Amino acid sequence: MRFQLREANVEIVDHLLKYGASVLINCQARKGETPLYEASKNGYKEVVELLLSHKADANRTTKSGLLPLHIAVQKGHFDIVSMLIPATSKVKVQRSGISPLHLAAEYNRDWILEILIEAGYDVNFQLAEDRSKMYEDHRSTALYFAVSNSNLEAAEMLLDAGANPNLDMFNPLLVAVRQGYMEMITALVEHGANMNASIPTHPCSFPAVVMLGMKYLHILNYLKYLMSNGCDALSCFDCTYGSKPHPPLKISRRVSIFGETLRYVIDEDEARRNTCVQFCEAISDPTISRWAGPIIDVLLDYVGHVKLCSRLIENLDSYSDWAGIKVKASVWLPPTGRVEKTRS
Repeated sequence: MRFQLREANVEIVDHLLKYGASVLINCQARKGETPLYEASKNGYKEVVELLLSHKADANRTTKSGLLPLHIAVQKGHFDIVSMLIPATSKVKVQRSGISPLHLAAEYNRDWILEILIEAGYDVNFQLAEDRSKMYEDHRSTALYFAVSNSNLEAAEMLLDAGANPNLDMFNPLLVAVRQGYMEMITALVEHGANMNASIPTHPCSFPAVVMLGMKYLHILNYLKYLMSNGCDALSCFDCTYGSKPHPPLKISRRVSIFGETLRYVIDEDEARRNTCVQFCEAISDPTISRWAGPIIDVLLDYVGHVKLCSRLIENLDSYSDWAGIKVKASVWLPPTGRVEKTRS
């Protein structure tokens, strides 16, 4: 016997429960759904209230591991979530490998996110590995979902409640930089986001926020903010070859990150050594090199006198308007063509 859980059938459900059907109150369908789960999914508040009053078990999971609370959060049924919170075991939630906070953040249920935080759900709970792998970026925190959705209100609620912005494989700050969302960047930095985070699938010897922003000139204002708050600009000028000639750039690499394919070039020797891509290599990509001057100009404001490598000089030489940037870096070219630097 299965209940037909429709709002109009509350009296019928009540009648069945009073006259013998209570033994079926926790029966489960083929995929593990209980009457309480179905009522929670469909937003049948009175039925949920009735089932709970007759001791329906709120901690029976479906075969996919979800509890009635999970589905109510996902569907945005605020009143039902409020009823299920005290009836749901946090231990059961932990064993499910997914917090209702994840679903509230993923589906932009801000009003539900707030009551879950108030109920004491762990804002740093991470998705189980098998659930994290369902996403290309292997996200794991509710904060990542909020940032990915450009939901500043949800992100700030989580951060103010103690969310750590450095737990995910890909730092949420990198997502905010890719979106060009200054308010989100600021909120993350103010709560301790790692401005020098790297991209595991896209190793580079300089901060990934620079890599992600290089294709868009408007990112310069964000770079200025990040550099002012401790981002490592100096590493952009570390180069294996320095003033020596660089090997030809012949190897092109592509990586998909944050839903976009990024491309960079790397010299053959570096490819054979499988080392991190350098700033001078990344900025030499034809789709990026047109911004080399303004980007280098910004970075130079946050370092002392540095020696630009020969590849950066080549990029600057390709645009006459950028000649002054070499002067800014205290670089001069003697008659031999060798790159030198005057030191203060």
